[in-house]
Amino acid sequence: MVDTIKVSAKSRSTAVAGAIAGVIREQKNAQVQAIGAGAVNQAIKAIAIARGYLQNDGLDIWCAPMFVEVDVSGEERTAIRFMVDVRGTFTPPAKPEMPTPPPTDEPAPPD
Repeated sequence: MVDTIKVSAKSRSTAVAGAIAGVIREQKNAQVQAIGAGAVNQAIKAIAIARGYLQNDGLDIWCAPMFVEVDVSGEERTAIRFMVDVRGTFTPPAKPEMPTPPPTDEPAPPD
């Protein structure tokens, strides 16, 4: 079973991203769970940051969100769980070549 990375509104997105990237490197998938708008915001930012971290390893990830009911201190709450998985390898896009400006017949301006 995959461990669930729980995110709160106060979580540092870079720290969560590091945790996501570490789990992905080891297990090739991760679960990220958040309750509340602030926590969901931090979770999404962390997934985007983790994608950047994993691109350095040649991995690309995707995520699928789902609603889940969880028990928090005896109270049932609705959370959003993001299933994060390796999509494939990452190949950086080619850098476009800068066009060479056409030659001009105008003389160079004086210094």
